[in-house]
Amino acid sequence: MPSGLVALALGGFGIGLTEFLIAGLLPQVASSLAVSEAAAGWLISGYALSVAVGAIALTAATARLPRKNVLVGLVALFVIGNLLSALAPSYPVMLLGRVVAALCHGSFFGIGSLVARSLVAPERKSRAVAVMFAGLTVANVLGVPFGALVGERWGWRAAFWAVTAIGVLALAGIAALVPGRPATVEGHPGPVPPSGLRAQVRAFRSGQVWLTLAATALGYGGMFGAFSYIAYTFTEVGGFSPADVAWLLMVYGVGLVVGNLIGGRAADGDRDRALVLSLLGLTVTLALFGLLATSATASVVLVFLMGLFGFAGVPGLITRVTDYAHGAALAASANVSASNVGNALGAWLGGLAITAGLGYTAPLYVGAGVVLISTVVMAVAARQAGSPGRRTGRPC
Repeated sequence: MPSGLVALALGGFGIGLTEFLIAGLLPQVASSLAVSEAAAGWLISGYALSVAVGAIALTAATARLPRKNVLVGLVALFVIGNLLSALAPSYPVMLLGRVVAALCHGSFFGIGSLVARSLVAPERKSRAVAVMFAGLTVANVLGVPFGALVGERWGWRAAFWAVTAIGVLALAGIAALVPGRPATVEGHPGPVPPSGLRAQVRAFRSGQVWLTLAATALGYGGMFGAFSYIAYTFTEVGGFSPADVAWLLMVYGVGLVVGNLIGGRAADGDRDRALVLSLLGLTVTLALFGLLATSATASVVLVFLMGLFGFAGVPGLITRVTDYAHGAALAASANVSASNVGNALGAWLGGLAITAGLGYTAPLYVGAGVVLISTVVMAVAARQAGSPGRRTGRPC
């Protein structure tokens, strides 16, 4: 494994931590900064909105710059944002720090995924992306308990100081270990991206790019629409105590880690088939979860499978959209924005189902329906691409 991938994974871990740890710190932050719980909640929702905006805006603004330089700048922005949060004397400064840190999120994973695949031979590109995203999935497992533990022992500011330190380490690692230009690995040149914003925008003329973005938004939307209300499903339907929710979410997080690694390997074989099967598996899992949510044993197994199938498609979706966009970083970042749009859509639909009085299993059924649409979109894309067999090279 190229050492540059380790540096990218460390950056992904730090960015993932800053996204997730705040959930375990909100009560402390609200009390310390003398704001309401609702206002403190904007530290989460404001972050998510900034991710969606920053993914496109920063990638477009840096279209002509070398990718390594952009990554270094993005991680530096991340460090500054978390430093602001750690030092924040007031709520507005804290919110500003969250926004600044979030702006780098989408572009880092979009551009970083292209750099990651350039470090290995073409037949291993999805696995390279999976390694980079492993940092994010591990952060999903550790983020909330890490924030709660550090915050309880040393205060919420200590958690942001710790993330700032991780950001500094990632910055040094990327600067030292990531090549300055696409590498040549075992005789295989890295992808040559289109230069300039206009050339990158032209990549969106491909129908396959739009189909992949749609599958991403719908797939994420279905999963996170169900996940947003999973705590209520556990406690109100499954009979778990509120104290059980933390370890159940860790089971889900372990599923994310396993699914990411399996999905990366599978996508390096028959990518489109792997994507269709992962989405179909998520559809079935969510539907079964809705039917069997009253069973404690079934809930544990199904929340693990929910994470596994939910993240198994991530490496393949990113390499697919960038393949058909001929390496355009804007398309990779648009994929991150599409996932965040899907998150918001799914949570809204799940909330509507609960408000309509359909119960706390309703988001699972709604999620299954949305992911089923994503499966159909992905199957149509695969059929139009004419790629039922092995496809690891870059489509022209």
